[in-house]
Amino acid sequence: MEDLDREEFCYVTSVGRRTGKPHTIEIWFVASVNTIYILAGGGANADWVQNIEADPSAVVKIGDHAYRGIGRIVSERDESTLARSLIPTKYAHREDGLERWALTALPVAIDLKPR
Repeated sequence: MEDLDREEFCYVTSVGRRTGKPHTIEIWFVASVNTIYILAGGGANADWVQNIEADPSAVVKIGDHAYRGIGRIVSERDESTLARSLIPTKYAHREDGLERWALTALPVAIDLKPR
């Protein structure tokens, strides 16, 4: 996959758990191999997180490219640590205090299928 991290935002479209309709968010992310990591500041209460838990299929648009993927809550400690460190590092130029926020945000991974 091309260098996805040069983009500032990604657009994640999940399936609405109640409506079944597409639900798209714009959010910060970091890419690592074939996975993107996102931190949910609203934790498990965020609508998009609940959608991913109900139906893990997702479409992720990064730049001019769209990818199908499978979302999941990151539960493995090393992977969680990776997500919680990479995102604040990528966006440190935008905002101070991201390291503290990253400690309480919920890490979510979307494993991208090759195009």
